[in-house]
Amino acid sequence: MDGNEKNIDELTAKPNAARMYDYYLGGANNFGVDREAAERIFEACPDARLFALTNRAFLRRAVRFLTEQGIDQFLDVGSGIPTVGNVHEVAQKANPNARVVYVDIDPVAVSYSQELLEGNANASAIRADARHPKLILAHPEVRRLLDLSRPLGVLLVAVLHFIPDDGEAYATVKTLRGEVAPGSYIAISHATHESMPLEAVKKGEEIYSRTTNPARARSRSEIERFFDGLALVEPGVVYAPLWRPETPSDLLVDQPERSQSLVGVGLKTV
Repeated sequence: MDGNEKNIDELTAKPNAARMYDYYLGGANNFGVDREAAERIFEACPDARLFALTNRAFLRRAVRFLTEQGIDQFLDVGSGIPTVGNVHEVAQKANPNARVVYVDIDPVAVSYSQELLEGNANASAIRADARHPKLILAHPEVRRLLDLSRPLGVLLVAVLHFIPDDGEAYATVKTLRGEVAPGSYIAISHATHESMPLEAVKKGEEIYSRTTNPARARSRSEIERFFDGLALVEPGVVYAPLWRPETPSDLLVDQPERSQSLVGVGLKTV
């Protein structure tokens, strides 16, 4: 067995959250083990695909909002596998000079991102662990593309629930908040158990415990704590469909709790 075959075998041996999320969104950049795990999630949590779709929609709305506030550089931590409406597409449509660095721990996600970004001088993708934000901020590609002395848009969309240890999760956000310049924004979405039956929550977490990315849903108060030290942008921490919807017919705007995700955007003022 050569090195490439060994790497492929290692990658496909266990399900991966980024590739499962890609499957939720209807993508094709996933393997059999990912699809099998995702189907088990659908059995336990039938609205899991809606979770992914409403999270993706929140990401796009948040990026558009940040560009309207004058943000022209973005750090997308836990970016996953590229799909329609990526951060650089949304940001660079509003401002062709906008700069974006994608960060993910999964080599497949990073490889696909790098292929997608080939020829785009203002966007890049790196492999790094969200639990080590100082290493991310010190990465040569981050330093090359982003000016950390200026306001930055930090995106932590559907990633913090994959840091099940509370200490590590809160420290990740605290470090990022401390390192970015005043005027920066941090956008967060996080799975919540508050609108789900306890049995479904336990089953979902048990399935993810057998992937490369164990997960933990959190309560509203636990999620709100991520915004400590930030000024929350209206409408505050809400279910994903309720964060600045574009039309009354947006997905799940009439049943927001089915999104199973609480979201918010905070501003660093000082």
